[in-house]
Amino acid sequence: MALVPVMRCRDLRIAVAFYTGILDFTRVDGDDDPADCAVVTLARDGGQLTLSADDGIFGTVVVVTCSDVDELSRSFRRRGLRTPGNPDAPQLVHEGPIDQTWGTREFYVEDPDGNTLRFTQAAPAP
Repeated sequence: MALVPVMRCRDLRIAVAFYTGILDFTRVDGDDDPADCAVVTLARDGGQLTLSADDGIFGTVVVVTCSDVDELSRSFRRRGLRTPGNPDAPQLVHEGPIDQTWGTREFYVEDPDGNTLRFTQAAPAP
């Protein structure tokens, strides 16, 4: 069984540019201009994600498991990811990978529509 999350987007052109340009997803559903589509399907590392102009709700959170959140975070920043810029903010996890008390190391990325991708890996052993 495969689950494909749906992220609601106000402007698919902006969303597709963010997901493909910053987060390194690949569009897998054709070459149509996103402005002419209601749904766009993306893929990354064997998983899929659907961006929709009509389905889903704004503010969706999707967990993305990976093997090295630190390298992924650095990669996204090199590609232009901007973070809130306040290391003392309560949303520190948006600034970069941190070890959580529940045993994961993770960071969050917010897309242009307020949806969140939570990149996570098992925390290193102490």
